[in-house]
Amino acid sequence: MKYNHQRHIDNQIKQHFKKYKKVLILLGARQVGKTTLLKRLFPDAQYLLVDNESIRNILERYDISAYRQLINPDSKTVILDEIHLLANPGRAIKIIFDQLSSINLIITGSSSLSIKNKTTESLAGRKIDYHLFPLTFSEYLYQTGIETSLTTNVADNILSPKKGARLYPFDLKAIITNVLRYGLYPELVNSPSDEKYLENLSDSVVFKDLLELKLIENRASALALLKLLAYQIGNLINYSEIGGRLNLDARTVKRYMDIFEQSFIVFRLYPFSTRPRDEIGKTPKIYFYDLGLRNALIGDFSEISLRSDRGALFENFIIGEFLKLNFYLDLGYKLNYWRLKQGSEIDLVLAKGEELTGVEIKYSDKKIGAAFTNRYPRANVRLVTSDNFY
Repeated sequence: MKYNHQRHIDNQIKQHFKKYKKVLILLGARQVGKTTLLKRLFPDAQYLLVDNESIRNILERYDISAYRQLINPDSKTVILDEIHLLANPGRAIKIIFDQLSSINLIITGSSSLSIKNKTTESLAGRKIDYHLFPLTFSEYLYQTGIETSLTTNVADNILSPKKGARLYPFDLKAIITNVLRYGLYPELVNSPSDEKYLENLSDSVVFKDLLELKLIENRASALALLKLLAYQIGNLINYSEIGGRLNLDARTVKRYMDIFEQSFIVFRLYPFSTRPRDEIGKTPKIYFYDLGLRNALIGDFSEISLRSDRGALFENFIIGEFLKLNFYLDLGYKLNYWRLKQGSEIDLVLAKGEELTGVEIKYSDKKIGAAFTNRYPRANVRLVTSDNFY
């Protein structure tokens, strides 16, 4: 079968050099498809993999004459892949950008923490960052040939839900239950339900950059923390409590979580609050960018119908989908959750200007509580379930 690899972000990336004379930086976790996307959109670009020792040695000379020998003079576009492996990526990028100004320069990296720390000062005003995530649900349907075009149905259905049941020429429930088990890494398009791939990803690949860049001192503690977080999706995170369970101090727990977030493994959702007296105002919730990776970490790929965590998995899925589309489509929403100290809550709050939408996410149909609308009567409120999300 021939797969169509189109992604929602394609047009933004293709138009970049028509709009800006700046470095294009594409950030994202390992194996989300950064290199595949760039080689597809820029087939004539010169591709330089920094993981190649000879290329890395030349780039780490930080010498324009060496760079001129490395870069093909006929190249209009140059891709530097895995730039974070350089000791000083910002310096190398600045030399190329300033001295070889006719070149369209594209940079990729899988650890935004390292790239941002090492390039922020050098590249002020010279770069624009883009983010690539695991596939969206629509990208998965399109790439597997189930749908004939990309859609934004998940976001559209939250912002402007259509009334009445929708009919599809495919088994939506079977597909979503599979996605909740195995996630949306691009590799799963060719190898569906590949548990070995996901186990390898969780065991070694996600830590490759963190260890090479010396961002974590103790791999065992970091892995134990990541596994513990995998059991906590959708829950409030208490750094001190987690540290006590792992024999780590709260500061180390928070630092490791910052690293996981900057490496696109997890993300935190913070509370929406205008009345701090009785609303939770600081404590974040934790979610994973990919559920297949999360399930591999806890060693559980069992059927969704048998799982006690299916509600948390579906909540993570919907929030992750909106987060991706919010980035790709530049929707401009701020994402939060809302919770009263006595326990009433809304899973996702979307805010933009005066617009406010509360989203209750349930795997199965359920009545929405009135606490949020009582507090914010002008807000829109949606119930998203596994039957109506698409």
